[in-house]
Amino acid sequence: MRIGFIGAGRMGAPMVQRLIGAGHGVHALARTDEKRDAVAALGATPVATAAAAVRETDIVIVCVFTDEQVRTVCTDDLLDAMASEAVLILHTTGSPRTAEDIAARAARRDVAVVDAPVSGGPHDIAAGSVTVFAGGDADVVERARAALGSYANPVLHVGPIGAGQRVKLINNTLFAAQIGMVAEGVRLAAELGVEESALLTALTHGSAAGRALTGIAATGSAAAFKARVGEFIDKDVAVVRKTAAELGADLGILGDAVDAALRRP
Repeated sequence: MRIGFIGAGRMGAPMVQRLIGAGHGVHALARTDEKRDAVAALGATPVATAAAAVRETDIVIVCVFTDEQVRTVCTDDLLDAMASEAVLILHTTGSPRTAEDIAARAARRDVAVVDAPVSGGPHDIAAGSVTVFAGGDADVVERARAALGSYANPVLHVGPIGAGQRVKLINNTLFAAQIGMVAEGVRLAAELGVEESALLTALTHGSAAGRALTGIAATGSAAAFKARVGEFIDKDVAVVRKTAAELGADLGILGDAVDAALRRP
């Protein structure tokens, strides 16, 4: 299968590597000498323009950082360059409206779209175990699975186009809220005279255990964990708040817990 790839960075690079390892041919956008060398080192063919990356491909994967970048990349010119009946996969976490708008424009060119935000990091992608929340028509998600399965397990079809983003936004809200709740637990422990490291070690063996708590305990403290992942939490929470407002949704008590996750010592 021939795949066009846009965004071979922190998250995209291990995706490209897994796609190559699965036997797919990958043409990846690389506009500088440094990027071209990096893409070639992954085993992909570097190309200088987005149109060249997507031309005559079966699947196009976009893995850029922000929703605005998705809109900038997925222009009418890019869609025009894609082959009829190709599938466009959008991995960036952002607004469901973006995926829906791009899908509507793509449909006029016989291009199908899957919004497919991921849950996990580069190490999960490298291991082939990152989670994908896929939104789109069932048959289109199945067509995309041939590529997604190279680096994702499970690939979960969660509903029509835009549903992947909605599920991912709820996932991110809950994760941030859990971080906030652990931070509040650490604050309470200090008031009660319980040392933080002892608390975190103990709680990982109790009913309060979860991925957020495990990550915080492994880092050593809630403050250190928030400092390490703060950039990504801030970005995800900003997207959550913007999208919730856009869709007329209420975060409820999750909003208070998320605020606790954002507070820095």
